[in-house]
Amino acid sequence: MSAASSHAATIASAEAPTPVNRDLFRSGMSKLPAAVNIITSLGERGRCGFTASAVCSVTDSPPTLLVCVNRSNQSHEAITSSRVLCVNTLAGPHHEALSMTFAGGVKTMDERFAGAGWTTLVTGAPVLSEATVAFDCRVTQVATVGTHDVVFCEVLGLHQHDTCEGLVYFGRRFHHLT
Repeated sequence: MSAASSHAATIASAEAPTPVNRDLFRSGMSKLPAAVNIITSLGERGRCGFTASAVCSVTDSPPTLLVCVNRSNQSHEAITSSRVLCVNTLAGPHHEALSMTFAGGVKTMDERFAGAGWTTLVTGAPVLSEATVAFDCRVTQVATVGTHDVVFCEVLGLHQHDTCEGLVYFGRRFHHLT
């Protein structure tokens, strides 16, 4: 056994692992920086959307993202029935208030959408005109894990703004990238 593996074994045996409960997991996740996005879709009741950081690239052939959606979220039904969504990645400090609005700060969807300019691309899902980047997607697969659905989305359209700013959530607060 090497000195490094012996040292690691000593540390591992000296410290009893802490069971990972919901609060410990959330505390750990607060230390994982993530881009701030507004996920939008269309449903029978019109436009809908929510703020999310659980978004990532899956592959570039075909261009695919995954988005995690809580099944209790009011946008969940629209996304799973319409099978379309747009991932709108937010820019700097001017998007903080919009992020909080879509996080539930405003009750009606009409009020949420009133705070910014919107357009559409391929699917008809709302595209934030000032998003750093917006990925217009068709849902191709849904996997259920715990309280969430992991939605796999093929990117059919893409809109990029000329900004070089980003909005990141880390340590339970916003940070600006320039």
